[in-house]
Amino acid sequence: MSSSLSGRTVLVTGATSGIGYETARRLAEHGATVLLHGRTPEEAQAATDRLIATAGINAAAVRPFAADFTRLEEVENLAHAVVREHPHLDVLVNNAAIAAPERHTLTADGNEISLQVNFLAHYLLTDLLESALTSEPGGRVVNVSSALHRTAAIQWNDPQRVRRYSRLAAYAQSQLALTVFAADPRVTAVSVDPGVCETGLLPLYGHEGAPAAEGAQHVVRLCDPATEIVNGAYYDRSERVAPAPAATEERTVKRLNKLAGLLVGRTA
Repeated sequence: MSSSLSGRTVLVTGATSGIGYETARRLAEHGATVLLHGRTPEEAQAATDRLIATAGINAAAVRPFAADFTRLEEVENLAHAVVREHPHLDVLVNNAAIAAPERHTLTADGNEISLQVNFLAHYLLTDLLESALTSEPGGRVVNVSSALHRTAAIQWNDPQRVRRYSRLAAYAQSQLALTVFAADPRVTAVSVDPGVCETGLLPLYGHEGAPAAEGAQHVVRLCDPATEIVNGAYYDRSERVAPAPAATEERTVKRLNKLAGLLVGRTA
């Protein structure tokens, strides 16, 4: 595996803990240059230092980047900083996620917080990195999604869920949107449910989870150019399965693009 990931550049969002951190560690161990995203410069730097100190990762192989995904302006700045330093990006791992809070919460940009952090920020980031994302074989986007996307519906008339809010429904909607987005034809993308792991999202799923490193393994496999992928494919851990029907409907993909473009202020 090491040879095919060696020399590739991968941006991992939400890489300061959980599956994101373990994914960054494995990628770096396999010889990739990892752009490690954290919410603040301090968190990103701390995670980078930890990888160098504990996993024996070469300091040149990990670069910290920061952006608070509750602010779309920071997402734009992140994209510009990445392109400036790494005009050639092989893989983008859209992993950052938060559990929707108990109370309905809007960001400064006016979006329901889990919709923005889990989906809209990644939509915007992917859009802005499209030019850097290589079209060479193996260039791809890996969206870390969840089986909960199957329970979801995108509320087209009320995507911010102002009228009826439930944290589980809001979180599930963000995961469905991310899964639908993988079928966007602009870049080659897949989504993966890494399984229920010991991460900050565990309370949404119950009480027990596998180690985050186990979930990361499934993400890393999809980052590897040796793993052939089909645009829009969905994986349950290592197995390709059909996502929720909505995730493969061309009409839904187009509609979501239009909605997301509007919400992030970039009309396609």
